[in-house]
Amino acid sequence: MSNFAIASLTYALDGLNVQQNVLANNVANVDTPGFTASNVSFQSSLRQALASPSSSATASVTVTPSSAPAATNGNNVSLGTQLVNLEQSTLNYQADSQLLTDQFKLLSGSMGGSF
Repeated sequence: MSNFAIASLTYALDGLNVQQNVLANNVANVDTPGFTASNVSFQSSLRQALASPSSSATASVTVTPSSAPAATNGNNVSLGTQLVNLEQSTLNYQADSQLLTDQFKLLSGSMGGSF
């Protein structure tokens, strides 16, 4: 695997880390009156950067306020949605982390280390 792939996986892990922090903040504020949840977007930006023929294409992590309707207390956090998203983000992080670990093992093996 190339440095490009390792860099892509590293960026994905960084984006997932931001996403997990934002989701945890949303869950922590589920009962805070007037709190507006946030959403994280980086997957489409990463996909576009990977598809770009230019080697200088970059991806970005974007945090935006949620447009979900608010409850009577002004809070728009849906605990069920946040927990599902947190679990999905955690599973994606674990999978990408394992892919990155596997790539480092392959590199180590190709340089004379053990597979």
